[in-house]
Amino acid sequence: YGDLNHLVSAALSGVTCCLRFPGQLNSDLRKLAVNLIPFPRLHFFMTGFAPLTSRGSQQYRALTVPELTQQMFDAKNMMCASDPRHGRYLTASAMFRGRMSTKEVDEQMLNVQNKNSSYFVEWIPNNIKSAVCDIPP
Repeated sequence: YGDLNHLVSAALSGVTCCLRFPGQLNSDLRKLAVNLIPFPRLHFFMTGFAPLTSRGSQQYRALTVPELTQQMFDAKNMMCASDPRHGRYLTASAMFRGRMSTKEVDEQMLNVQNKNSSYFVEWIPNNIKSAVCDIPP
């Protein structure tokens, strides 16, 4: 189960990185809960993780913000056996690690929301929260 444990630890490390390290757009668990849960009974999360690569190959290719964003919303990168294209997102949180432009992250999140508006509920405006942690994975 070594690979599965590594995957789970990498995903949870990514979710909690803004609690442990400084960043440009920092987040904490309270902000995450407030921004992601519109009603108390709607509190189930799906985690998407990018990039999904083998342990040894991570250092060989730097991905761009658009590539990472595309991968994190891809059904193949979800940490559960559910295809998000068969439903709609109420809210989403995108946490990026490493040196990158917050302007590029914000533009990409707006781009995702505009291009995929049918996958997001219309009654929650600006429903993608982003955070950038300066420390790379």
